[in-house]
Amino acid sequence: MSQNLTRKLIESHLLDGETSPGSEIALRIDQTLTQDATGTLVMLELEAMGVDRVQTELSAQYVDHNLIQEDFKNPDDHLFLESACRRFGVWYSRPGNGVSHPVHQERFGKPGKTLVGSDSHTPAAGAIGMLAIGAGGLEVALAMAGRPLHIQMPEVWGVELVGDLPDWVSAKDVILELLRRHDVDGAVGCVLEYFGPGLSGLSAMDRHVIANMGTELGATSSVFPSDEEVRRYLASQQREEDWTELTADRGAEYDREETIDLSELEPLIAMPSSPGNVRPVRDVEGEEIYQAYLGSSANPGYRDFAVAAEIVAGRQVHSGVSFDVNPTSRQLLLNLIRDGRLAKLIESGARLHQAGCNGCIGMGQAPASGKLSLRTVPRNFPGRSGTPDDQVCLVSPETAAASALTGRVSDPRKLDRPCPRIEEPENPVIQTDLLSPPPPEDERRSVELVKGPNIVSLPEFEELPDELALPVLLKVGDDVSTDEILPAGTRVLPYRSNIPKIAEFAFEAVDETYSRRARESKDDGGHGIVAGDNYGQGSSREHAALAPRYLGLRVVIARSFARIHWQNLVNFGVLPLTFVEPDDYDRVADDARLQLKSLRKLGEQRELHVHVLGDEGGEFSVRHNLSPRQVEMLLAGGLIPQVRSAG
Repeated sequence: MSQNLTRKLIESHLLDGETSPGSEIALRIDQTLTQDATGTLVMLELEAMGVDRVQTELSAQYVDHNLIQEDFKNPDDHLFLESACRRFGVWYSRPGNGVSHPVHQERFGKPGKTLVGSDSHTPAAGAIGMLAIGAGGLEVALAMAGRPLHIQMPEVWGVELVGDLPDWVSAKDVILELLRRHDVDGAVGCVLEYFGPGLSGLSAMDRHVIANMGTELGATSSVFPSDEEVRRYLASQQREEDWTELTADRGAEYDREETIDLSELEPLIAMPSSPGNVRPVRDVEGEEIYQAYLGSSANPGYRDFAVAAEIVAGRQVHSGVSFDVNPTSRQLLLNLIRDGRLAKLIESGARLHQAGCNGCIGMGQAPASGKLSLRTVPRNFPGRSGTPDDQVCLVSPETAAASALTGRVSDPRKLDRPCPRIEEPENPVIQTDLLSPPPPEDERRSVELVKGPNIVSLPEFEELPDELALPVLLKVGDDVSTDEILPAGTRVLPYRSNIPKIAEFAFEAVDETYSRRARESKDDGGHGIVAGDNYGQGSSREHAALAPRYLGLRVVIARSFARIHWQNLVNFGVLPLTFVEPDDYDRVADDARLQLKSLRKLGEQRELHVHVLGDEGGEFSVRHNLSPRQVEMLLAGGLIPQVRSAG
């Protein structure tokens, strides 16, 4: 039978399980990616599990999120990560070297390899024919230790691209079109695989844009073929020897399929405050903006900055606009300097920031209160920018630059200049000086982990009891993101290595009393949370599961879960359950007290009855979707105690 590329990649790395959608499978992992907002926990988890050295072909640690050094916490974590990389045998990308995803694609990505990363946008590497999956840090730590990655076998959703992109329309508009069609949970349980003649007009970095933001659709991953364009790209990075041709078979079948005619697309914009709130730019033209922002893992390529430079060349941005330019790598910055395009940006009034994630994760460049900020970032969840009442919109570089000139949301097609034609440089400056390889084996064993006062060992959790009787401390609606569960930004993320401290900020955007009330209920058996659809969308950071668990969270009952957060809850011993009847969500009062029995027999039953205690009384049914392996993990209190007990 003709196979699609995703199935080829999965079957070439399959260690266990059946490849029928929904079944649990185990995959051999070739590479791992960690970044500093999640990587400190990964390194602490390796230490907690007694891992001596990584077993992957290659593991890389990037410092790209927490770059602001306003006190000791971030630089202490940088030193800890550098020492852990030397201790465990991991590549180390120093602060200022760039955002993990484009740097990894430039230096380490290889067609046909598997990659798991503790960042939800890890699937960006699918741009060059990898099977790349975002996961919680604990799963990444296990992969680094040589264990397989367990996931549910996804459906493969074939997206045929035909036609050519019109002037002023680019790769960001392609993925925004998919979000317009399917919203933020439209691809849950799927891998998006792109094919068709329209690929010929998309560079490897254009494909990176699309693969990166498949995450915003809830997709497990996104996959592009490794074709002549990928060979050209790797050759330009002086790595042509790493190229392998990988494509779907002729006549390959997909579980789902649709077509995008690129020639019919127009500039699009995701309005506040969801990546799925997509409209044509022409529909919102004229609205005043405060900020236009270039950069992030969602638009990291040379073209994304160069096209903006040519749009603003010889002009000044509007006096009321903060035009923020965030280079995505040191290498990109050097190439923009060499080609004179950085000067064009700066001469127009741009504010230049260091190479890193920066404002995308709320680390600086926060917009003014209630003012529109047009950004080339991947997500615009409420408050993620660092401003509580932010109004962040997701756009292409063309729309961002055009709007910077006018001071209003502007359709770039109406600019009084021709559309810039930008080619990716065939001979770019290659910059590797800020990448440190792991030391020789005999040097690693003597390396001591450098722990500052803000780095605290992981808490230990007890087994799941047979019975729980607990209050519902929070009832939340649909599409609650991990940014709402545990904020990012300069105030919170510096405590990423200190779970007791970071837990103080849990759910503060939803209910600022949650942390206090959770601590008070902790000694009485803990508490539960009730949620709507797509609970836990967004970032892969496991702090959003670990901090509430530290505060006594034992069970979450939702209409549905986002994939990574669901797994993170299981990893730390929190029981994720879904309503059998979705309307039962409405029957659970905000202050209900619930009872669950026979939990030690989870492996024998998919459905459970939840009893409502008190005057209201009654019961409703819930189900779990745990594999036998996950049941054992949950009963043990989480993945770390399970690994320890297994020796």
